[in-house]
Amino acid sequence: MVMTTVAAVGGRRAMVQTSLSLKTAPTAPTLLHQMIASNSPKDVAKVVLKKGKTQLFRDGCPMVYSGAVDRIIGRPPPKTGDVVLVADGTQKPIGWGFYNSASMFCVRLMQLEEEASRDPGCALNVEKLLDTRICAAVELRKSLGLPSAHTNAYRLINSEGDRLSGLIIDVFGDLAVIASSAAWVEKYKHYIQACIIRSTKINHTSWRPSLEYLKEEGLSLSDLTEGGLSAPPERIEVLENGISYLISLNGQKTGFYADQRENRQFLSTISEGQQVLDICCYTGGFALNAAAGGALNVTGVDTSLPALELAKKNIIINDMDPARISFLKQDATEFMKDALSRNDSWDIVILDPPKLAPRRKTPCFLCYGKPEAFYVCVVSCMLAGGV
Repeated sequence: MVMTTVAAVGGRRAMVQTSLSLKTAPTAPTLLHQMIASNSPKDVAKVVLKKGKTQLFRDGCPMVYSGAVDRIIGRPPPKTGDVVLVADGTQKPIGWGFYNSASMFCVRLMQLEEEASRDPGCALNVEKLLDTRICAAVELRKSLGLPSAHTNAYRLINSEGDRLSGLIIDVFGDLAVIASSAAWVEKYKHYIQACIIRSTKINHTSWRPSLEYLKEEGLSLSDLTEGGLSAPPERIEVLENGISYLISLNGQKTGFYADQRENRQFLSTISEGQQVLDICCYTGGFALNAAAGGALNVTGVDTSLPALELAKKNIIINDMDPARISFLKQDATEFMKDALSRNDSWDIVILDPPKLAPRRKTPCFLCYGKPEAFYVCVVSCMLAGGV
């Protein structure tokens, strides 16, 4: 509505309301919209979100759940591992990612529309995106001083943290262990390996498909292969914060929990003169750091005999006093019950157990229930002021 003046009878002017049809300039088509309009690349399907679901993904959530999807537009329909557009209810693209027809994660978003406009070379271009993201991760680690003379074991790619959902890469010296938990990662396996070699100058890779997660992605065991560009040894020695570790490449995850590096280092700074208990210690990462930090006594507990054998060897290769650090094979719950009955206590307790069950409906969760009683037992064995 616009107010205007008009000449009235007698020469007087009056204010009147005039209804005007004000046309707004049409919104310029987005980069992704332009690419689809030009059919480049060809036959990209569109996953249209339900009303009210768009903002979550604009804000950065990388996982598009199937429940957020209204419909899929495209003929033929997309297959698992295909690149698809993700669009709002008006079919305006908000980003693109990898489709999965079997997973609860219908799409893993890789690039938002705003990002595509800033970096058009990566728009709908998987290989270019992989090159860019992996190189960015390499440069970020270099800025953090990794690798260094004191550390050659570190996490290079941390899945969503490095904008590559479903991909984890740990570097152990001249070896990169690549853990895959998404169908798209398996599809681009060989390109990922080649990209790692180019960007890091690492000479060896080991491919570790995460079978549990990949089954949920709709892949069968026949679709999966372990291995790499070379056959790595079963065990290797790595260095982290000046402490040496023998690790098994057939062990849990990638063989070493590289994502705990900073936590282990922090523990070493608070352990001097303390009595330390490391529950579910695996190969002794936290326990070794406590001992290196000057702990009076360190006890590690785990149920895995192969892991404890490596932990004991790690004592030797680091020239530590076995009288101050020891490892025990026992169930964590039974150990804590026995410790409570003996009135044993510690200044510092590290508790990093494996998950009992990924979901509430699994039999393991229903059997064990909630672990509050175990935690109460742990806290009861801590000295006043302990951590």
